[in-house]
Amino acid sequence: MIRIDKVGLAVDPPDMRAGFDTALARVVKVFDAARPHHAYLFANRRANRMKALVHDGIAGRLGTAFGKGRRNTAGGPLRQGAAS
Repeated sequence: MIRIDKVGLAVDPPDMRAGFDTALARVVKVFDAARPHHAYLFANRRANRMKALVHDGIAGRLGTAFGKGRRNTAGGPLRQGAAS
């Protein structure tokens, strides 16, 4: 289980095709760093798809959720990436 202490919600919708590195760069640009135990949420323009970047204190993880309880399961629900 990943502990999450704070959640940040992006105001502007990102390019939902973007991967881990692009999402991390956006978090660093807005919040200055991806902080441990923080989650950063991005929703598309229609608000029917969401991405979450979570920093668990060791590495970052990126997951995608769709409307009506579906989620991206290609390669698992969360993709681990290197976050500093």
